[in-house]
Amino acid sequence: MRYVKSLIFVFSGLFGAQQKLTLADCEVAFQKNNLQLLAEQYNLSMADADIVQSKIWPLPELSLQVNAYNPEDKKVFDAAHSKSVSVSQLIFLGGKKKNEIAFAKSNKELSMLQFNQLLVDLKAQLRVAFFSLYFENKKLENVQHQLGYMEELLAAYNVQVKKGNISLKDKVRLQSFVIQLNNDKIASNNEILALQKTLKVLTGIFEDITPDVESLDAAQLLDLSTADDLEQIKSKAITHNADYQYALRLIDNAKLYAQWQKSLNVPDVNLGAAWDQNGGTFRNEFNLNVGIPIPLWKSNTGNVDKANFAIQQNQKNAEFQKLDLETQVASSYNTWKNNYDQLKSITEEDIKDLHAVYNGMLKNFRNSNISLIEFTDFMDSYRETMLQLYDMRRQVILSAEQLNQLVQTKIFY
Repeated sequence: MRYVKSLIFVFSGLFGAQQKLTLADCEVAFQKNNLQLLAEQYNLSMADADIVQSKIWPLPELSLQVNAYNPEDKKVFDAAHSKSVSVSQLIFLGGKKKNEIAFAKSNKELSMLQFNQLLVDLKAQLRVAFFSLYFENKKLENVQHQLGYMEELLAAYNVQVKKGNISLKDKVRLQSFVIQLNNDKIASNNEILALQKTLKVLTGIFEDITPDVESLDAAQLLDLSTADDLEQIKSKAITHNADYQYALRLIDNAKLYAQWQKSLNVPDVNLGAAWDQNGGTFRNEFNLNVGIPIPLWKSNTGNVDKANFAIQQNQKNAEFQKLDLETQVASSYNTWKNNYDQLKSITEEDIKDLHAVYNGMLKNFRNSNISLIEFTDFMDSYRETMLQLYDMRRQVILSAEQLNQLVQTKIFY
C-alpha cells in the first residue's frame, strides 16, 4: 500500500509540475528547443552545399584505345603495336560558372530571409501565448475568488431553503449566477490548456508554465507608446519586414537566373590532348583536340523567355507585397491605438472605485442592507467588467506584438 501511495505521489508531482518563467526564459528555451526552427536551419546548410556544388567543374575525361584485332598478323588484342590515350576537359564559356555561383548565393540569401521570417513569426506566437496566459490566469483568479464566496453563499441558502427561511426563487437566482461563474471558470481553464499546449510546443518545456510578469512591472508593460507616426512605421516595415525583403530579393534572384540561362546559349569548348602509338600520320603522335558546337541557333531560348517572365511576375508580386504590408501595418496600428486609447480612458482611480464598491456591496449584503436582486445584479456587472478589463489589457499587448511582428524593429518605447 505504501508503494502504491508513493507511485501516486510521484505521478501527481510529474503531471502537476509547473515552472515560473519570465518571457526571456521562454525565449531562451525557444531558441534552443524549437523543432521548427531547428529544422529550418538545415535549409541554410543545404543552400551552402548548393554554393559548393555550383563551384565544381565537370571531371576531365580519360579515354584509352587498344587494338582489338590485327588483320595483318592475325592477332587479337595486339596492344603492343596499336594503342592511344586521350584526355579532354569541358571548358565553360560566357560566364556560366560565375552566373551559376551568383544564383546559388542568391538562393542562400532567400533561405536566410525565410529563416528570419519564421523566427519572427514563431517568436510572435510565443509572446502572444505568454501574455495571453498571464492575463487568462488573472481572469481565472478573479473568477475563482468570486466563485468561492458565491458557492459558500449558495450552500448557506440551500440550508435556509430546507428550513423554509428563504424562498426557492432566491436560491435559484443565486444558483444561476454560480453556474455563470463556473462557465467562466471552464472557459478560462480551456483557454489556459490551449495556451499551455502552444507554449510547450514552442519552448520544448513539458511542464506547465506560469508567466512571471510581475518582475517586468505589468503596469509599465501596458503603458506602451511610440514616437513614430503611421508613415514612419510603414517606412520601417518596408525596410525591415523579412517577407517583403524576400519578395524584393526574388526579383534579383530571377534576374540572376535569367542571366545564367542567357549564358547557357554560349557554346562551350571541349579541350583535350591525345597520344597515338601507330594510328596517326606519325608514330607516337601527340595531338591537340578542340571541340565546340556550331551556334546555328540559340539552344536555350525557351528557358531564357521563361526566366524573363519570372522577373516580371516577381516584380508584380513585390508590388502586391508592399501594398499588403502597408495595409496590414495601418490596420494593426489603428487597432493598437484604439485598444490603447480605450484602456487609457480607464484610470487607476476608476478601478479602485470599482473594487471599493464591490467590497461595499459584499459588506452591505452580509448586513442585509441590500436585496439579493441588487446584489446579484451588481455582481454580474462586476464579473463582466473585470473580464473585459483583463481582455482590454491583453488586447493592448497583443495588438502591439502584431505591429512588432510586421515592422520587425523596435517602435515602442
